[in-house]
Amino acid sequence: MTHRDRFLETLLFGSPDRIPFTPGSGRESTRRVWQEHGCPAGRDCMEVIYERLNAERARRGLPPAGFAPEQPLSDCGVSFRMIPSFEEKILEHRDGHYIVQDWMGAITEISDEYDYTYIRNPVDFVTRKWHRFPVQNRDDWEAMKPRFDPKHPDRYVPAFDAHCAALRGRDHPLTVSLNGPFWQLREFCGFEGLCTFLLTDPGFVHEMVGFWTAFCVETLRPLLHRVTPDMLHFSEDMAFKEHPMISPGMAREFCAPCYRAVVEEAKGAGVPVIAMDSDGRVDLLLPVWLECGINCVDPMEVAAGNDIAALREHYGRRLAFCGGIDKRAMAAGGGLLNAELARIRPVVESGGYIPGCDHGVPPDVSWPNFTDYCLQLAGMTGWLR
Repeated sequence: MTHRDRFLETLLFGSPDRIPFTPGSGRESTRRVWQEHGCPAGRDCMEVIYERLNAERARRGLPPAGFAPEQPLSDCGVSFRMIPSFEEKILEHRDGHYIVQDWMGAITEISDEYDYTYIRNPVDFVTRKWHRFPVQNRDDWEAMKPRFDPKHPDRYVPAFDAHCAALRGRDHPLTVSLNGPFWQLREFCGFEGLCTFLLTDPGFVHEMVGFWTAFCVETLRPLLHRVTPDMLHFSEDMAFKEHPMISPGMAREFCAPCYRAVVEEAKGAGVPVIAMDSDGRVDLLLPVWLECGINCVDPMEVAAGNDIAALREHYGRRLAFCGGIDKRAMAAGGGLLNAELARIRPVVESGGYIPGCDHGVPPDVSWPNFTDYCLQLAGMTGWLR
């Protein structure tokens, strides 16, 4: 089987020869710690892991296994970001912090340990403080809308037809990723601003969601007319530890129309996996997402209270998962790690689950513990049989 075959067979409750090996990987600070304490300097950490797995396969008399990229590739050639973005600039530098205007137009504060470009791409675990968001009122909203023209020529890579034609012959899973309405409106208005509008001006929220829905659908169509991705993936962080940020009722009223429209477009083109990414505890939101056609959820953070074993028992084959392995057990290693892998084993064996770290691997996970975890996970997913 190709990596694409395994990906689809696993998440659609089929019969993969092996489950995709996606342990998760460290961000910049994690990789730095690993290379200081065990991973060979200058080496890609996952390449070292793959070599160790193949060495273990050889010890067991098995042929080398070609390891595909860790995550489904997102090289669909389409951008859902604002065009043009705001100018990134430092507004003030004081007391060990930068105050910057970020690429989305927010006024944001970060430690001067980092460059402001860390806000643009999550290469590390960076704490930020937001001072102001770009949409404070309807005039701001009208000024924002032109940045989301679905027909802007820069939405698609050059030679888009040829790019899509090449993708049609792929052997890896292809994912198209876009922000869900809650995530995107939070970027526009801020969390407090959005929640205030939900209560004081719900019509404005419906207007913004309607605009975002139309933009997503119109931007998707040229891609879906040329190639069928394997997964459509919503980024929609909308839960805290233990509870969602908004009620299921609000999610149905304000977010579900967008989900339904985008999912209908994707499923009409044959996209088989519709995934939702949200940090935090999501069990109260799952019925809403299922009603809208979502059939896969990640990263299933354990510390937030997500229990994939209980959720599998409740939802059966209606819902697939990715992630779900407690990063705290990875950091502890030893018996706690063994117990954590035993906890998720029944879900792995029941199908519809690609196990991995329940978020980015933090720097308190040592290189020896990460290596031990990877070897055990490789055995559980069929790579070391």
